[in-house]
Amino acid sequence: MSSNAVTIDVDPLVKPVPETLKKKLIYQRRASYQKPLSKTNDKEKQKFIFKRAEAYVKEYRRRRQELSYARKNALKKGEFFIEPEAKVAFVIRIRGILNVPPKPRKALQLLRLRRINSGVFVRLNKATLRMLQIVEPYITWGYPSLKCIRELVYKRGHASINHQRIPITNNEMIEQHLGQHDIICIEDLVYQLYTCGPHFREVTRFLWPFSLRPPRGGFLRKLRHYTDGGDSGNREGAINRLVRAMV
Repeated sequence: MSSNAVTIDVDPLVKPVPETLKKKLIYQRRASYQKPLSKTNDKEKQKFIFKRAEAYVKEYRRRRQELSYARKNALKKGEFFIEPEAKVAFVIRIRGILNVPPKPRKALQLLRLRRINSGVFVRLNKATLRMLQIVEPYITWGYPSLKCIRELVYKRGHASINHQRIPITNNEMIEQHLGQHDIICIEDLVYQLYTCGPHFREVTRFLWPFSLRPPRGGFLRKLRHYTDGGDSGNREGAINRLVRAMV
């Protein structure tokens, strides 16, 4: 045996600690720094979300009452009442990629309508109206109602997270990705889409394009405009009936 060997003295009174116990102690120490939400905090959060949803319902009711009062007031005075212009449209692709020119194909990509029977919400302005005019033979669109928007989000709503289509299963998922915009629950998504709120763009980017099924009975004539007895183009409020058949 060489003279340079090193000897280690082990105290026989000190018992060695098992490796599993060491890992358990390390895990408990790390978990102690992360304070989980208590049940009381969860209940308070649920109450806050419920109160916010109630406030939205009151606002929807107030808007309907104001609009109804304006119609009746105009009728009493013998005047014409001009309905407010729609701010949001729901667009559905009804035709495939066969023989699609480059310009409409690019517009469909910008609208995120890459598949048949896929739908997206669009803010109506000069640019989007021009884009809808370019792709009009391949889409149908209209003005969704509150009930239509709620059915789409609740029944067909999926989140786009890391370029993956993930179903929306809880409000924590929404708060994690849109909490910085004060959007913490699914009713906030519906409110932003219906009123075309200040965070409309963030909400539409968070939502994956809606995947719909073919309507019961199928489409009649895709190559004709809706006003000529076909399916393409703007169908205004009739889009709600079509969406109900495709959800």
